[in-house]
Amino acid sequence: MVNDDIDIIGTAMISLTGYDDRLRMFVPLAHVSCRPTKTGVSFTWQGAWEYDPVSGSGSVRLRKDGRLTGKIRIKDGAESTFIAERTEEPDERIPEPPRFCDKWRRKW
Repeated sequence: MVNDDIDIIGTAMISLTGYDDRLRMFVPLAHVSCRPTKTGVSFTWQGAWEYDPVSGSGSVRLRKDGRLTGKIRIKDGAESTFIAERTEEPDERIPEPPRFCDKWRRKW
């Protein structure tokens, strides 16, 4: 089943390079910390869902066709599987996750 809402704030992306990695999927924006495993990469992530702190973990494996297959989990919440394809580097970086304290700043 394909979920069209996954790209609600921009193309869903995950970076797993080991350097300043980030995640954008549905509404969360997050920093990713990854480490290699025997069969792929496992990762943890911390970020924000519309300013509220959120975190989780996940894992990916490289398939023979070059795509990644993985699972992502939200701490104390849902989990989902995904398939990812390599793309060209985006023109803009995945934005920094918003900070909780920014939620209460007045803008005038």
